[in-house]
Amino acid sequence: MDDLALPEDGKLSHNIAHFARALRRAGLPIGPGRVIDAIRAVEAAGFTEKVDFFWTLHACFVSRPEQRAVFEQVFRLYWRDPQFLEHMMTLLLPAVRGVQEERLADAAEKRAAEALLDGNGIDLPERESEGGEEEAQIEIDASATMSHEERLKTLDFEQMSMAEVAEAKRMLARLALPVRPLVTRRMVADLAGRRIDARRTLRAALRQGGEVTRLMRRAPGERWPNLVVLCDISGSMSQYSRLVLHFVHAVANRKGQGWAKVHAFTFGTRLTNITRHLRNRDVDAALKAAGAEAQDWSGGTRIGTCLRAFNRDWSRRVLGQGAVVLLITDGLDRDDTGALACEMERLHLSCRRLIWLNPLLRWDGFAPKATGIRAMLPHVDSFRAGHSIASLEALGRAISEARDTGEKARLMAMIGDDPAG
Repeated sequence: MDDLALPEDGKLSHNIAHFARALRRAGLPIGPGRVIDAIRAVEAAGFTEKVDFFWTLHACFVSRPEQRAVFEQVFRLYWRDPQFLEHMMTLLLPAVRGVQEERLADAAEKRAAEALLDGNGIDLPERESEGGEEEAQIEIDASATMSHEERLKTLDFEQMSMAEVAEAKRMLARLALPVRPLVTRRMVADLAGRRIDARRTLRAALRQGGEVTRLMRRAPGERWPNLVVLCDISGSMSQYSRLVLHFVHAVANRKGQGWAKVHAFTFGTRLTNITRHLRNRDVDAALKAAGAEAQDWSGGTRIGTCLRAFNRDWSRRVLGQGAVVLLITDGLDRDDTGALACEMERLHLSCRRLIWLNPLLRWDGFAPKATGIRAMLPHVDSFRAGHSIASLEALGRAISEARDTGEKARLMAMIGDDPAG
């Protein structure tokens, strides 16, 4: 492996300190003590190879699995990419088709770019036009473009910068998830009811000497259903699950929107009940406590095993009142598909409505090719995207409309037409 190129001025400790400040701006909790430890560790371990230098700094600055993506991007841009400034500027400038490189930023890459260019205007060297000819000027009329808030609603959670994530969290805190009450078989007193309540009518007559002066009426009662959220926190779902849980916290703490109780579970390689943590009014404290209890965050995925644990230990407790279940996962499972289909069928039969939110539906060319998706799809009532604020806003309509199936019918037709299915 090639030797690590040192800065020209030779001040490695200063560069490590600047690197630590960039990581802190990107959201990593790094203080002066860690910077001193990193400098001492590099001095002790040496820096003749890039991989050794990377893991030395990684050991000093990264303390949680979800911090790895940000660290890797900042490290690549700061230490390894010779044109990282130009690349970062292209991430932060408005995308113009045909002018900017046609690819989306990787996860955490935009956050890394903002951290390294934190409010500092850096003038990039102008490129000389080939052949001495003047480059064409591109003028854009943005008067008819969507507003910033409308653009943010349709932006993929994984492609958001730090500032956009913070604003998205504020918007999610204002979202509501209304639901219609369920009509029960239990009858309640109702002046406008269509049925006569003979028992109450006779009791009222006895108080008046046996004379019936008024017919009492009754009607079916109403009650509010429970909301049960099963959220995938594996590595491929990490960024989506964080913002979805912000939304679930807002729903759990908003009074008057209809839900009797809101139960939340996370799963990766094991099932974790985080319902009690969401009762904390402080969303940051609630999600911090939930993250501390869910030890499998950003790990692997075993959907079938986790659903089996839920069906065995929790379904009778939380699904007995006509609950609506939100399943948030990409469906990429390593378990046996036969067992997964069996557990999905049991979950579907235990609840009133099962809605699957899958961030992979953001792709226009999405097809149910994964075996896990093929096993799960027949057992859901609605299959919808869950990658943006707009998709979560549309979730309210899916819950209210019993006939809403989302993309399920179209994808089931694709499975039926596929000879391999």
